[in-house]
Amino acid sequence: MPEGDADFATRWQLIKSAFLYGLPAGEPISESRAARGERGIWQRRYWEHTIRDERDCERHVDYIHINPVKLGLVKAGAATAVSSFHRMAKLGVYLEDWAGERG
Repeated sequence: MPEGDADFATRWQLIKSAFLYGLPAGEPISESRAARGERGIWQRRYWEHTIRDERDCERHVDYIHINPVKLGLVKAGAATAVSSFHRMAKLGVYLEDWAGERG
């Protein structure tokens, strides 16, 4: 971000808008999204968070890696095929069986 510019909401709005203009329309969307003229690629809510310290960063990385497990897509973080989890496990940040059983 440019110095003195902390307008994350506008920055993300511009990034998302520019990205969408490059995509062809046609993804499946709900009736409520269609009624509002929304696309189906972005979640509706905007949530911004500035990482405060190392522990805060660790919690957010854990959150990213646990989501596929919480959603029932995989049984453990290591079972996610494409993920930074595997690199983090090689670095010793996670054990291979972190957040469940591999399977």
